[in-house]
Amino acid sequence: MSQFFNINVDNPQHRLIVQTADILRGGGVIAYPTDSGYALGCMIGHGDAQARIRQIRGVDDKHLFTLVCRNLSELGNYAIVSNSQFRLLKANTPGPYTFILNATREVPRKLQHPKRNTVGLRVPQHAIVQAILEAIDAPLLSMTLYFPDDDSSLCEAWEIREKLEHNVDLVIDAGHCVAGATSVINLTDDAPVLIREGLGDLAPFGLS
Repeated sequence: MSQFFNINVDNPQHRLIVQTADILRGGGVIAYPTDSGYALGCMIGHGDAQARIRQIRGVDDKHLFTLVCRNLSELGNYAIVSNSQFRLLKANTPGPYTFILNATREVPRKLQHPKRNTVGLRVPQHAIVQAILEAIDAPLLSMTLYFPDDDSSLCEAWEIREKLEHNVDLVIDAGHCVAGATSVINLTDDAPVLIREGLGDLAPFGLS
């Protein structure tokens, strides 16, 4: 049965953040709130946790994870970013975006797109996520929390707990979570390419 933490979104309790980090380091899977709905997360290097997330989502190993990073400095460890791309990212992170970028050698091959050697990365604007990332001192592997038979993501922790209490190790409740998905933008070409419209404003990328 999963644990259930009520964490204050404005001032995350240090004790609960430390316990969350311990769960992740131990190979656990968490359901956590972001600035674009709930997500499932685990740490790099825990194949069993990744398999559990794919099973919950009902996807195969061709469905790629997103790397959730603290800031642009950390993102730069995993993505090859040009000066123009950096300026775009700096102006629009943190926020509800997922960016497709060329992967560095720090990204395990199985986490990259098999044909294009790209990776999806994001820097969320959410105090709890940032506190968790700081505590584990590493990025999270993440997938948006959609259930195969649902039309939209869930926004309430108690609903997620009811569905996943035997499938995840922790559900974090921070109150009502914003519904929606990130805007997914491919920055590997000369001009940004919209992959999916979501909560992130498209105007800064010339895509609106």
